[in-house]
Amino acid sequence: MTATISHPPAAEADDRSSSSAPRLSLAATGSAPALLDGAWWPRSRDLAAELPSLTAVLDPVWGRITRVTVNPTHWPVVPRKVPVTGRVVKVGWFRFEQDPHELLLLSYRVGRWNLLVIPPQTTPDSAARLMAAASDPLGTSTASRLMEDEARSRTEYEADRAVEAVWDSEGGHEARDPAAGPPVPVMSAPVPYQPMGR
Repeated sequence: MTATISHPPAAEADDRSSSSAPRLSLAATGSAPALLDGAWWPRSRDLAAELPSLTAVLDPVWGRITRVTVNPTHWPVVPRKVPVTGRVVKVGWFRFEQDPHELLLLSYRVGRWNLLVIPPQTTPDSAARLMAAASDPLGTSTASRLMEDEARSRTEYEADRAVEAVWDSEGGHEARDPAAGPPVPVMSAPVPYQPMGR
């Protein structure tokens, strides 16, 4: 099952509350085991505010989520318990044992699930690529590897754009002055050979 829950960019900018639907992409149900089961793009680094809407979506799909673990590297506060629709989800952390870009969820009924956590400030284009990669049922990359690959791709893209901007500013195809009129065609023709006399 693939579930991608997202709002248009304008709505995302206006609606930052934790009560809005989470931005989430899940690998297909029954697919071959991969290192990641999908990706989650929270709107903040506040676990107490973000987890209730995430578990509300995942509980019907994966069974009741009872425990969550994170690496505290990217979470300023890791609460021990988070109230979720009339119950409590226990939260733990592992600094060295868990990938810093991963959220581990334990379900009462089904088992263990690993989600890539996309940083809240990520651009929509990058987030879409990361969600697709993390939801790939044949994926073999860790969460940190996906983040490194995306950062490298983003750096290469920005470098290419900078080169194009310099090219344009130094006389590239966009730099021609439209008021100068159409370019004058250059004609060349072979010059007949004339031997030099003595």
